[in-house]
Amino acid sequence: MAQDSWPSPAHNSRAVTDVEYELLAARFSDDGVYGSPSDVSVVSAGAGLSVDIRAGVYASVRGHLWYSGTSATNLSVGANATTSLRFDRVVLRLDRSTWNVTAVVKAGTPGSGPPDLTRDTGSTGVWEIPLATLSVAASATSVGVAAKEQYVGTRIRPCTSISLPDSPMPGEVVFQTTDQKLMLWTGELWKTLYHYSGIVACDATLAAWDISTASVLEERNGIVSLRLGSFYRAGGAFSAATESRLPVLIPAAYRHATRDQYANAYISGGTIGRVIIYSASSSDRAGQAWLTNKGVTINTGDFVLPQSGMSWVI
Repeated sequence: MAQDSWPSPAHNSRAVTDVEYELLAARFSDDGVYGSPSDVSVVSAGAGLSVDIRAGVYASVRGHLWYSGTSATNLSVGANATTSLRFDRVVLRLDRSTWNVTAVVKAGTPGSGPPDLTRDTGSTGVWEIPLATLSVAASATSVGVAAKEQYVGTRIRPCTSISLPDSPMPGEVVFQTTDQKLMLWTGELWKTLYHYSGIVACDATLAAWDISTASVLEERNGIVSLRLGSFYRAGGAFSAATESRLPVLIPAAYRHATRDQYANAYISGGTIGRVIIYSASSSDRAGQAWLTNKGVTINTGDFVLPQSGMSWVI
């Protein structure tokens, strides 16, 4: 068979069948209700053995739009004459014999879980998406309703660090190609869902210190893990009261915005000192590491061995 495409003047004079439309439109939109989980549930308990479908709801099933109408719709639920609890479903069902989407109650089997969704592929049968799970006790005169709507999602949009969407919707996800970040808009800010920096070197060249072991960090999903290296005093001695900058510099992208970080360090001779990693808000020490609170003079040839693991969020 030759290649084909539609709609097209070459394909049945642009006429598209229902089967062809489903093939075309099913991936235009995810199956689901239009809205968000913060909306009022689509299904609620009705009078007696029934449920009500809320008015003014739109949904998509395999590219077919469903509208609940301008007033609530009441659906009957079958009685449970057994001694076992029964679970039913309320589903939106695309019936390919009519090509209509309707909300229906799908009865379950007493003593079992909710019935499976039917999802027939091809050009016949039905396709269902969930709206609610119903619990019908033995000889019940009312129905329990648990909301199970699935909502139409937002496609993942590729962008750069300077082309983030101007008017994002809550739950919108983008992939930032410049920084290889998967990010989500919360309604207030972009949060990183996934990012891995790789191993980032954080050594700095200072005449007063030689580096025995390199300092490196890794950032995963907004959490920075730093392994401070070890350092050998190459410059002159300095007193217990004097601070000294260590040969470390945290790159700007990985500094905490406002909070300094602290670590202990072992110093030759058995003394403990303190290392401060300064935050991005520091006016003159942002990203730098300083040795302080050591209580002993540091002499040429002494080693400083900081604890290896520190972490913070960015």
